[in-house]
Amino acid sequence: MTVWDDVVGQPHVVAELSAAATDADAVVTSGAPGSRMTHAWLFTGPPGSGRATAAKAFAAALQCVSPDKALGAAPGCGFCDGCHTTLIGTHADVEFVRTDLLSIGVKDTRDLVRRASMSPAGGRWQVIVLEDADRLTEGAGNVLLKAVEEPAPRTVWLLCAPSVEDALPTIRSRCRLLTLRTPSAEAVADVLTRRDGIDPVLAGEVARATQGHIGRARRLATDEAAREHRAAVLRVPLRVDDIGGCLRAAQELVDAAAEDAKAVAEEVDAKETEELRAALGAAAGTGGRMPRGTAGVMKDLADRQKRRSTRTQRDTLDLALTDLADFYRDVLTVQFGTPERIANTAAADSIHKVAAASRPEQSLRRIEAVLACREALDRNVAPLLAVEALTLTLRTG
Repeated sequence: MTVWDDVVGQPHVVAELSAAATDADAVVTSGAPGSRMTHAWLFTGPPGSGRATAAKAFAAALQCVSPDKALGAAPGCGFCDGCHTTLIGTHADVEFVRTDLLSIGVKDTRDLVRRASMSPAGGRWQVIVLEDADRLTEGAGNVLLKAVEEPAPRTVWLLCAPSVEDALPTIRSRCRLLTLRTPSAEAVADVLTRRDGIDPVLAGEVARATQGHIGRARRLATDEAAREHRAAVLRVPLRVDDIGGCLRAAQELVDAAAEDAKAVAEEVDAKETEELRAALGAAAGTGGRMPRGTAGVMKDLADRQKRRSTRTQRDTLDLALTDLADFYRDVLTVQFGTPERIANTAAADSIHKVAAASRPEQSLRRIEAVLACREALDRNVAPLLAVEALTLTLRTG
């Protein structure tokens, strides 16, 4: 087992990163120039391709202290203290940055740049893994630019984004690009079975249903509630026979997303609020009265929690819309009689029923309507209004 085992279906990426880690190790141990190593990397790939997983594996390889390297083994053993602490997120010189908000602002980026300017405590590399580089605001990108242009010695930036276009031009031009691809369903099923102990039949089914999206496949394989929610979404095309059915289906999709956001809030918000109150010195025995001058801090937390709830609801809706688009893609597969196997085998009866009752051009218009709904949500259109417009379009085709 090595740090690269979880990087599924990306042999070209593993080869390049492994070579860079070898050169990076030579820089640390002997000061030799590392021609295949650079200070800034941009990992791109479609959702589910594992770009953050690849960045984490590379960070672990950079911190590898295995004695086997002296015998010619490549960095990234997966067992030494450097690899292990990086993979579990506790290494002192590796900072993982991910956001549950809609954007990363200037203040947070300045804090990150200050962290990056520090020398590595362990003497190897200071590694910053920014998993949501596409969420940097323009101002935050400008703050980050100088740090990427002129990094501190032994500092490495690992930025992740869905595509090159999602990263600010000034940032991406200073990074080495690594492009990941969507892994095959077979590769995803294999890793679910081998690493997570998932039944091979279920692993194959969820891998096909998510079309190689590793994170979604794992969630479906391990969470029965997630499978039930997805099944409910795939029943929507059979419920839009009349206007009433369209409006009810839209309301249920939005309500389900709101419930997900509420569940996250109940799990996280209360704990965050209590921890902050304690840190600010809420007086015991006074009904929880806060010290003077702390109201602004508490308001900032409440605003952050509200933005997180908005993103959670949007992400849940977006996932449901992705599932709907996949459904109509399967409908097209049946209508064109192509040999490709449909992805949603569990919904095969519904897919064939819709395919028989409609024409390919209708299926294409329905897919376009789903994509238009996703774009509307990105523009902050009211969720219920956007989804109602979608379900009415699904009815008429």
